Amino acid sequence: MSLIPPFTEEIAHKKVKLAQALWNTTDPEKVVKAYTDDSIWRNRDQFIRGHEQIKEFLTKKWQRESRYKLRKELFSFNDNKIAVQFWYYYDEEKRSWFRCYGLEDWTFAADGRMRKRQMSGNDVRISEEERWYADGATEEDVDKVHISEEHW
Repeated sequence: MSLIPPFTEEIAHKKVKLAQALWNTTDPEKVVKAYTDDSIWRNRDQFIRGHEQIKEFLTKKWQRESRYKLRKELFSFNDNKIAVQFWYYYDEEKRSWFRCYGLEDWTFAADGRMRKRQMSGNDVRISEEERWYADGATEEDVDKVHISEEHW
């Protein structure tokens, strides 16, 4: 199955889960390969352009956000765009747990790499007991958690 636009529902879903698995590596060198060389991002209040800025942003992010675990779900799609809802948690500098809730919209180049990413998210302080995934959770474990309005 080719993962390039135009997207079908099956391809869009696969792209979302591949992004989830890739980001859960917390490896900026691996993650950046999914984006075009001139990719542009809006991440909350930050504007990022190109591989070097993406790697720098992700390196700082995952230094601050330890024990990061992410879940992404397909929200909508069309020919070369995908929208996702996501939830992730992290231990901020090993002091406080947070869960981030948000939405992203992605635009893809013809080769299947992302050329634009916009993210809006809100962080909520949680207790360690409110974590959805134990340390070492697999991608399968991440996808098994039923996320409902009670989690909001």
